[in-house]
Amino acid sequence: MDTDWLSLHSFVLLCHLLGALLFVAGFVAAGLLFEQARRSERPGEIAVLLRATRFAVALVALGALMVLVCGLWLVHLDRYDLGTQWIATALGLYVVAMLLGGLGGRRPKEARLLAAELAASGEPVNAELRALLDDPLSRAVNYVSALLVFAILVLMVYKPS
Repeated sequence: MDTDWLSLHSFVLLCHLLGALLFVAGFVAAGLLFEQARRSERPGEIAVLLRATRFAVALVALGALMVLVCGLWLVHLDRYDLGTQWIATALGLYVVAMLLGGLGGRRPKEARLLAAELAASGEPVNAELRALLDDPLSRAVNYVSALLVFAILVLMVYKPS
């Protein structure tokens, strides 16, 4: 057995798994911070919580990049074909999940900016901010994105033929 390949493979797999952990941790943290912001009645607190989600989203982005790069590297090292059904499906779901996540983040960004404005002027939460925080389409898109990420995880674990 070629131990150099084994060492490289182990390192790439470790990076792939670390990326998955960063991705999921960031996703969960962003979701929890956003839900806490939704429950708040003070614009300053909402702005702080939504600002903190930016760090969580950075973890998601880093994890997503690591998962993709290292996953494709593992495909190469393990001599899989990108056309293998579970790999092609996972890649397709990945693209859709990333697009949906980006779309789902638009309203929270708008809410963060508005909350900061309201806090700076000493105004209370208004209907516009509440509507941005409670936007059902944005929340649905984020939940669908989370379900797609879970489906990718299932594909990676079971690798169905």
